[in-house]
Amino acid sequence: MRTFAEFQIIGRVGKIKDVGPTLRVSIAAEYGRKDDRGDFQSRPFWNEVTIFKDSVIGWAKENIAPGDVVHTRGTVRQSEYTKDGQTVYDVTFAANDFDLLRKKVSEG
Repeated sequence: MRTFAEFQIIGRVGKIKDVGPTLRVSIAAEYGRKDDRGDFQSRPFWNEVTIFKDSVIGWAKENIAPGDVVHTRGTVRQSEYTKDGQTVYDVTFAANDFDLLRKKVSEG
């Protein structure tokens, strides 16, 4: 039996940064709702995904910019390490697929 842990995010790109041989992209998923008066209240949650594959990194650097809407999916990896005598837990969202859905719409 095959087992796995995976994620899928559709959201707007925030920061894009090189970290060693990887590319990290923060993506905001919107969980807004209407308040008691019926007005929409924005409630974004930010997730940072890590791209490891060189070809996907190159494509993302050329085609993705902050504000674009993207779809990504991949595996979830939990790790732990000790720092200053404390156990630190970390989760990596390792992107296997990364696609542009819509470029940011310019205002004005």
